[in-house]
Amino acid sequence: MLPLPRRLKRWFHRFTLADQSYRFLFEPGPEDEVVAVDCETTGLDVSKDDIITIAAVKVRGNRILTSEKFVAVARPEAKMNAEAIKVHRLLESDVEGGERIRQIMRDFLHFVGGRPLVGYYLEFDVAMIDKNVLPLIQIELPNRMIEVSEMYYERRYGNAQPGEQIDLSFVRMLHELGIPMLDQHDALNDAIMTAEAYVALKDMKERGVRFSRRRGESSGA
Repeated sequence: MLPLPRRLKRWFHRFTLADQSYRFLFEPGPEDEVVAVDCETTGLDVSKDDIITIAAVKVRGNRILTSEKFVAVARPEAKMNAEAIKVHRLLESDVEGGERIRQIMRDFLHFVGGRPLVGYYLEFDVAMIDKNVLPLIQIELPNRMIEVSEMYYERRYGNAQPGEQIDLSFVRMLHELGIPMLDQHDALNDAIMTAEAYVALKDMKERGVRFSRRRGESSGA
């Protein structure tokens, strides 16, 4: 059986929500507000690994509300993956005093509400969040998802010619948008940089602006 599209799941889950106190997740969030989110994890296997830090920051229009942020450190059950430690530089001793993920998810859901979620390769972060939300309310996140790498692709490569080299890396995207690089693989920093990319790309789309071609690239149609 093919998986249900998220929009259809949202309609179904609205009527199967186990805890009706979370019905606010299906209500529209404040107008023109989204939440940029990022997770750091013990590894990249959704079925085995755990969230160790999660951060989110609200965006209202073109303003990033750093005063309205969510940051939590979780105490994971899974062992730290050595490769993951090299990336986020957090040791087991750094997170052993963290909160239980169930309480973090409760607080996170109330912080996000019905706002759309923004992320860079958001599918992984949402899968990790859903893994912990499902036992809590028996449904996945119903929020609309906005993928900044897709926004960047559309503005940068939307009229690319066959064979053109495509680079959707976070570093390249920030460089071309002129966004200063904060210390990467810190959940809050990554959420803020993602929010900055979202605001810049949304503005480009609203103004009908695309990235200029680099020397040697085809101009396309």
